[in-house]
Amino acid sequence: MQLWLAVVLVATALTAPALPADPRADLLSARPAGPGREVAATGRQSDFAAAAREYGVPESVLLGVAYLQSRWDANGGRPSTAGGYGPMHLVDTFPAEALDGTVGDALGDARGDEARPMPPARVEPLASSALRLAQDAPAATLPQAGRLAGVAPARLRTDPVANIRAGAALLASYQERPSADPADWYDAVARYSGSEDPATARGFADEVFTVMREGVERRTDDGHLVRLDPVPDLPPFVGSSESDPESEPWGEPDGSFAGWDTPSDEQPGWDTPGVTGEGHDSAKAESGADLAECPTALACEWMPAAHKRFGKKKHRDYGNHDRLSRTRSVDYIVIHDTEGTYRGIPSLVRNPKYVSWHYTIRSRDGHVAQHVATNDIAWHAGNWDVNTRSIGIEHEGYLAKGGAWYTEAMYRASARLVRFLAAKHDIPLDRAHILGHDNVPGTTPATVAGMHEDPGPYWDWAHYFHLMHRPFKAAGNGESVIIRPSYATHRPRFTGCDTAKPAKACPPHGASAVLLHTAPKKSAPLVRDVGKHGNKPSTRSVYDHGARASTGQRYAVAEREGDWTAIWYLGQKAWFHNPASDPTAVPAEGPLVTPRRDDVKVYGRAYPEKSAYKLAAHQPLRPLPYTIGTGQTYSLGDTVTGSYYAANAFKPSRHVTTTGRLRYHQIQLGHRVMFVKARDMRLLDRK
Repeated sequence: MQLWLAVVLVATALTAPALPADPRADLLSARPAGPGREVAATGRQSDFAAAAREYGVPESVLLGVAYLQSRWDANGGRPSTAGGYGPMHLVDTFPAEALDGTVGDALGDARGDEARPMPPARVEPLASSALRLAQDAPAATLPQAGRLAGVAPARLRTDPVANIRAGAALLASYQERPSADPADWYDAVARYSGSEDPATARGFADEVFTVMREGVERRTDDGHLVRLDPVPDLPPFVGSSESDPESEPWGEPDGSFAGWDTPSDEQPGWDTPGVTGEGHDSAKAESGADLAECPTALACEWMPAAHKRFGKKKHRDYGNHDRLSRTRSVDYIVIHDTEGTYRGIPSLVRNPKYVSWHYTIRSRDGHVAQHVATNDIAWHAGNWDVNTRSIGIEHEGYLAKGGAWYTEAMYRASARLVRFLAAKHDIPLDRAHILGHDNVPGTTPATVAGMHEDPGPYWDWAHYFHLMHRPFKAAGNGESVIIRPSYATHRPRFTGCDTAKPAKACPPHGASAVLLHTAPKKSAPLVRDVGKHGNKPSTRSVYDHGARASTGQRYAVAEREGDWTAIWYLGQKAWFHNPASDPTAVPAEGPLVTPRRDDVKVYGRAYPEKSAYKLAAHQPLRPLPYTIGTGQTYSLGDTVTGSYYAANAFKPSRHVTTTGRLRYHQIQLGHRVMFVKARDMRLLDRK
C-alpha cells in the first residue's frame, strides 16, 4: 500500500461517519444533458463525489472507471458475468458455474450442414478438472477493497454506496503518488481492469479516458441521474485509441436516444481499415507468425482453434472448422453469448472434436481473442448456409442466469471489432446483417425448435449500435417500424432466469424486446410460433423468442389501434404496446415485399435449384413450417443468389461451390430472418 494512502485510510477510520444500513433509494427527475447544465450532487452523484474526496481520487477518474465497468448501475446486487458486483464491479470469488465447461453453441449441431451432421458426442463438455487447469481464475478484488474501506464483503455486493467507497479505496491503492490531475492516474486505471495482459489493460484505460474526454450523462437502473463532465484537455496516450487514426470518438457513450438525429452517418477512418494481419494465412497464423485481425485500437490475441484430423481408419473425421483456399464473401456477423465463462475457452477451442467461432470477448476488461481467420468457416450458427457467409463473435456471459449483466468494457470492445469487420468485409451495419444467434433461422422443420436463443432480450442492441455510430433513428412516417424501446425503463416480465423455478419472474431488468399479442390489449394471449411450439402458445420465458420483436429489427406495419401497433409476424398480425408518450418503436423507411399468392413457402437456407448441382451432392430445398399470403408485407433485408459450399474434406482444395440461378429475398419473418424465393414476391419499395 502506498504511504500516502495509508495516511488517508487512518484519517478516514477516525473521522468517517457510519454508512447507512441500506442503499439509498431516492430518485431524481431527468434533466437534459448539455453545456451549462449541472446534475445536483445528490444520490449516486454525491456518492461518487464523497468517495473521490475521501480517497484522493479525481472524481472524473472514479466516474470513468465505474462507467466502463457498470455504466454506474447497481444491478440489484447481482453479479456480472465475470463475478463483479456493484457500480465499481468489485470481483468476488470465481463463481462455481465457471466449472461448466460447455460453451452454449456446443449444445446442438453448430455446423448445421444436413449433408454431414455432427454427432452429439462430439461436443461433450470437458471435465471440470481439465477446465480448472485451463486458465487461472481472475483475481478477486472485492475482499481487498473491503479491507481497505473497512466494510464487510457481503455488504459490498448489495450496497452501492459502500461499493463505490471501497472501489475508490482500491483504485487509490494502485496509484503511486497522490495527484489531482486525472492524466496521472492512467496506470492505476489500467491496473484496475484486472487484466494481466498489459495491452488489454492499456486498452481498458484508453476507453476510460475516452469517456472522460467526451463526458456522459445517464440515469442508472435504480433511478439516479449521474453525470461525468467532459475533461477535454486530457493528453493522448501512446498506443491509446485517442492517438489511433483508425479510431474516432464514440459520441454519446451512454447510448441514450437524446440527440440521435444529429450524429453523422459517415464513418471517417473506418472505410479502409489498417488490418493487423491482413492477408491472413490460416496455417501460418497457427504457428503464431501472424497476429489477430483487429483494429489497432484493440488489444487482440491470436488463440487458434484446432484444425486437425482424428479418429481411426474408415472413421476419420476432422475439426473444428473449415479452411478455404479462396476468398469468401461475408454477409453477416453473428452475436453470441458463451453461456459459460472465458476461463475454459483456451481448452475448448483447441479441441478438434468441439465447435468453433471466430472471436471471444472477455467480460471484465473487453479482451479479444481470435480463434479462426475471418476468411475461414467456423461452426457456430447451427445453420450451414449462415456459417459459410458469417463471422461469429462469442461474448462471455449468460442469457439469463441469475440476471447477470454485461460490462461496458465488453460492449465497447465488441462494437469496435464489429465496425472494423463490417468495413473490412463490406457488411451493412443494420439488424438484417448484424444478427443475434437468436435471429438465425432453422435449417429444416426438425431443427427450428432447437435453434439457440442467445444473446436474448437483455442484450442492449440500442446501446451497441450507438457505439458503432449506427443509432436506430426515426425516418418519416413509413409503412414499417423499427423496434426501439427505452432499455433503461422498458422492463417486461420474463420468467426462466431461475432454472430451479422456471415459472418464477426474473429480476426486473432493462430489455430490448417487446412482447407480441394476438389483439391490442395486454390481456390478449401471446402470438403463436408454430415452428417452435406447434399448436402450443408462446411463453414469457427469456428462452422463448416465439412472440418477441427485438430492438433494431424492422417490420411492416399491419394495423394501428390507439396505443397499439400491429406488425406482420410469422404470417399473422402481432400487436405490441406503442403509446406516443413512451414509444417502443419508431417509423422507418426501407423496401417491403408482399407475396404474389397465398401459401408462399419460407426457407431457412438460400440453396440453389437442383439442376445447379454438378460436382456436389444435391441439397434438397426443405421449406420451414411457415407460410405467408397475399395482403401481408415484410421488410426486405437483402437479396441473394442461391449457393451451397460443400466442405466435406479436410483439404480445402477438395471443397466444391455450387451456385445456381434461384434468387432469394431475406425477410424479417418473425424474431428470426428467413428466406423466400424472389419470384414468389413483389417488391413494393415504399418509403
